[in-house]
Amino acid sequence: MKNDPDASAREDLGADFAQALAQGWLPIREVARQTGVNAITLRAWERRYGLIVPHRTPKGHRLFNAEHVQRIRNILTWIDRGVAVSKIKPLLDTPAPTETTQPAENDWQRQRHALVLAVTQLAERQVDDLINQAMALYPPWTVCEQLLLPLLADLHLRWQGQFGAQLERVFLYSWLRSKFGSRIYHNNRQLRGAPLLLVNQSDLPLEPHLWLTAWLASSADCPVEVLDSPLPAGELALAVERLKARGVLLYSSHALNLSQLPRLLGAIDCPIIIAGPAASIHHARLSTGVSMIEVSWAEDPLSAHRELSRRELL
Repeated sequence: MKNDPDASAREDLGADFAQALAQGWLPIREVARQTGVNAITLRAWERRYGLIVPHRTPKGHRLFNAEHVQRIRNILTWIDRGVAVSKIKPLLDTPAPTETTQPAENDWQRQRHALVLAVTQLAERQVDDLINQAMALYPPWTVCEQLLLPLLADLHLRWQGQFGAQLERVFLYSWLRSKFGSRIYHNNRQLRGAPLLLVNQSDLPLEPHLWLTAWLASSADCPVEVLDSPLPAGELALAVERLKARGVLLYSSHALNLSQLPRLLGAIDCPIIIAGPAASIHHARLSTGVSMIEVSWAEDPLSAHRELSRRELL
């Protein structure tokens, strides 16, 4: 169970907290929950660009009202249209962009091009700096949707028949697992409760979409345990039992042996999601259930995140 979003603010504000709530003010953690923009990013938007100016208590705690929340949502709308966060402030007093609005410059495309170049040069520090900059300024969902997933798609095309492709692939995937594994580890240290168990069931190491899915779940304050290798029938159920997992997400980039799924999943009594290309391959069968086992499916990290939220696992 997640912590009370108002707990820290209530402790610090004391008697003033009830009055602040009565006036419609919200602590930063609650605003992060409502908008999907984490507290670190909200503070960066305030300090670097003055995009939001929250009310400050005598002790320096930030409080937000409904207008702040709506302004944050307007910022997200412009970001989704490809506008760099550094260029959004003058746009906030203009009508929100429509589906046909085209930004003068797609900052996401520029960032992807810079990352592709860094990957081809095996420039780990440059890759890390570029991703860190994006993570500091944008919510995890946006970074995944606008930067990381398109980057992986661009590189997948580049690597077709390309000499050095395997070198670049292993370099990037190794970095990605280390990067997001570290973030998940540090998030887990701050969280309590049953974890979500993610298992790489595809026999292929370094599956980037598995780690992106784990990172998105972890960023939603969900404890996460990632096992980056397949588990046989019986041992998956044992892992669920020992971890007291709130749910299981099996990732596979290739077709599964559906006849073995009942044996693999039959002893599991928590929600099950099958993710990755396997979900698309087996859509018809999985959508009607596999031998009476209730299984959800999700093809990519974003749809997996939506399915986890729908099943109240986040």
